[in-house]
Amino acid sequence: MRIPFILSAFLLLASSLSIHAAPIDFEDVPLAPNSFYNGSDNTGGFTSGTGFFNNTYTDFGGGFTGWTGWSVSSVTDPTTPGFGNQYAAYPGSGSGGSSNYGVLFASPWDEAFITFSGGELLKSIDISNTTYAALSMKDGDAFAKKFGGITGNDPDYFGWTITGTDASNQVIGSIDVYLADYRFANNSLDYIVSQWITVDLSTLANAVRLDFTPFSSDIGQFGINTPTYLAADNVVFVPEVSTLALCGVGSLISLALVLKRNSLASRSRS
Repeated sequence: MRIPFILSAFLLLASSLSIHAAPIDFEDVPLAPNSFYNGSDNTGGFTSGTGFFNNTYTDFGGGFTGWTGWSVSSVTDPTTPGFGNQYAAYPGSGSGGSSNYGVLFASPWDEAFITFSGGELLKSIDISNTTYAALSMKDGDAFAKKFGGITGNDPDYFGWTITGTDASNQVIGSIDVYLADYRFANNSLDYIVSQWITVDLSTLANAVRLDFTPFSSDIGQFGINTPTYLAADNVVFVPEVSTLALCGVGSLISLALVLKRNSLASRSRS
């Protein structure tokens, strides 16, 4: 009897029975095409999958409102500059061409975070620029400079620090992700991220909370001049082998060992 072959088959069975936690992709938040949810119902945030995304919405009166934290968007406008297009992802859609995605706006006076309730291990998150931030860096605007300056040689940059906290409220670590970088000696290497990129979160796998903090070379009297916006999609978790699969494999391995023992006993009698 070929025991190694049987064990290999059992392990293959176990891998096929792995539980893949559904990624957080914002598609479970109902939105009409080219629309957004920005927390105007004053619920303090929203849930997508196993994640809670914080939001602070403020009515200043006189028709002026504002929000910080997270919104959900299905806006598809990669070309219109300015604050009026603050809900658009620069790639023009969600990651992989999906409809919905998250939009983060961070301010100096409010936190911007995600908390997780499912206990899964984090694997990755897709992020990109918003149209507002990208075109501000590309061309400059009334508040922020054109990256690279007049000569193109200014060593400008913009990015985000993602910090993970575990269930004991201890910081696990942090990751810096650049969404624009003009620090290269060869200007042809300078870039502003225009597509979705996947950020590896394996060093923060045990985090139950992720905080997002912007950084930029363009800083003025009141802080960062670059629009502190981020588009995000597809928070992916590490697959876990199900308890049923483990029990089944354990039973099958036990059976294989019994068969092997019987085979050896039969040989010793012959």
